[in-house]
Amino acid sequence: MKAIVSGGGTAGHINPAIAIAGYLKKHHQAEILFIGTQKGLENTLVPKAGFPMEKVVVEGLIRKPTPKNIAVLYHFIKAVADCKKIIRKFQPDVVIGTSGYVCAPVMYAAHSLGIPTLIHEQNVIPGFTVKLTARFVDALAISFSDTTKYFKPKIAKKCFLTGNPLRENMLEITYEQARKRLGLDERPFIVSLGGSLGARAVNSAVAWYLNEADTEKIQFLAAAGKRFYEETLSQMKPDRLSDHIQVEPYIYNMEEVMPAADLVIARSGALTISELTALGRPAILIPSPNVAHNHQYFNAKSLENGGAAVVIEERELTPQRLRQEIDALVNDPERRAKMSRCSKKMGIADGSERIAKRVCELISKRK
Repeated sequence: MKAIVSGGGTAGHINPAIAIAGYLKKHHQAEILFIGTQKGLENTLVPKAGFPMEKVVVEGLIRKPTPKNIAVLYHFIKAVADCKKIIRKFQPDVVIGTSGYVCAPVMYAAHSLGIPTLIHEQNVIPGFTVKLTARFVDALAISFSDTTKYFKPKIAKKCFLTGNPLRENMLEITYEQARKRLGLDERPFIVSLGGSLGARAVNSAVAWYLNEADTEKIQFLAAAGKRFYEETLSQMKPDRLSDHIQVEPYIYNMEEVMPAADLVIARSGALTISELTALGRPAILIPSPNVAHNHQYFNAKSLENGGAAVVIEERELTPQRLRQEIDALVNDPERRAKMSRCSKKMGIADGSERIAKRVCELISKRK
């Protein structure tokens, strides 16, 4: 099998693509080629995952009348032509997209060349790229059953439920194994995630917490995001960082960090929700207010309603409130265990396998 995989911009689009690619390579001996942009986070994450990548120039559409969209349209037309050249040269059996605006020319080019296509939507409410490509792709993988109601019946028939695809190495490692690899001791291990680009409000509250908390009783790893890493460090007292209290720009070994966590503080993007529930990690969720349709709030509330998380809206976030919630959970292992069980019940752990099965079906139909 040969597959082209495309997903770009943020880790929320790229990591599912890497998970799918990894599963196809391991279980179906697939030869994989990524197509991405020159600007997105795929330029870091895809090479680290060991996959080759071709790049095209494409920009996101500005959703209001503006002359700048003339350039966007030009780049789209040229990107379609460039993608066709890549596809003809690589000769894939299937083309898979995980959203981000780079997917639009890739999926359209594959469709026009008669290559089977599948696109995956991470969120409940489908994004612009998925809505744009849904009419001509052959299959549409969704992470939440409610997503079908946002499509017309003809499109909804293409949908199949997979959850978000997760890397197998994240699911294969046990809590004990992960902690041993990370060199952790018996103290609670707290992980703070602000998303791949970072979250200033979350970082500031976490920095205050680490400055004031009794850090001898915990182990803590915060991913501040590349944009806010230096700023977050500047908010920390110099003597607060140590071997067991760390702040990093990005966590590249999430397949070890997440399974080892006793508590996760995070935004509530779809991929984060899927990882938390697949692994059964208790969480404090702080939804980003700056996303389409406020979907992170609804993601977070679904976990809170299921007993798996505590939700703090950003407008209600203060350092004192965050410390109150952290301390309450750190000091109550029975509550964390209950939240973990509730979280696990909500998870879908075999998303990559479900997608791979449909990919094989699409390829068989073509033959």
